Amino acid sequence: MTKIALVFHSGYGHTRRAAEHVQKGALSAGAAVELIAIDAEGNVPDAAWPALKEADGIIFGSPTYMGGPSWQFKKFADASSKPWYNKEWKNKIAAGFTNSATLSGDKESTLMYLSTLAAQHKMLWTGTGMHPSNSKASTRDDLNNLGGYRGLLVVSPSDASVDEMIPGDLKTAEVFGANVVEVVKAVKG
Repeated sequence: MTKIALVFHSGYGHTRRAAEHVQKGALSAGAAVELIAIDAEGNVPDAAWPALKEADGIIFGSPTYMGGPSWQFKKFADASSKPWYNKEWKNKIAAGFTNSATLSGDKESTLMYLSTLAAQHKMLWTGTGMHPSNSKASTRDDLNNLGGYRGLLVVSPSDASVDEMIPGDLKTAEVFGANVVEVVKAVKG
């Protein structure tokens, strides 16, 4: 069975909810998915490191704060130098997603950071695998309305509760998760 590790930090719960929808999509595509939450101090449980090593693919998730990933995610990334040194993630599929309060919010900077982390680990990056909904008739509830190719983009207005997240973004998260699994299966053969 295809194994996916989904490692993320969520400051207010919105990125966690996005991660859960990515997981839902990956599960629907037939993968075993382990959610690995980075805590408020930037740590993951000790059992996370073997799970990441055993995974066929790793999906990274972080909110975008001040034009980049959260410091908690960066602490996790720095701690990944041990797996980097041993090339434990080499040739795994990598993908990423981010969430911020605005439509742009410099989310691309966070995705660049996540894909650079993957490149340093000699991982193979995949994007969303979907075209954007960009016609005049498109709404925020359509798939990939934010036009993410490099990775999943999610918006959570600063005054919105976790329950008020845009349904189209959450459905896009599910399709994204399924796409990552499809790519992993294609590469694994």
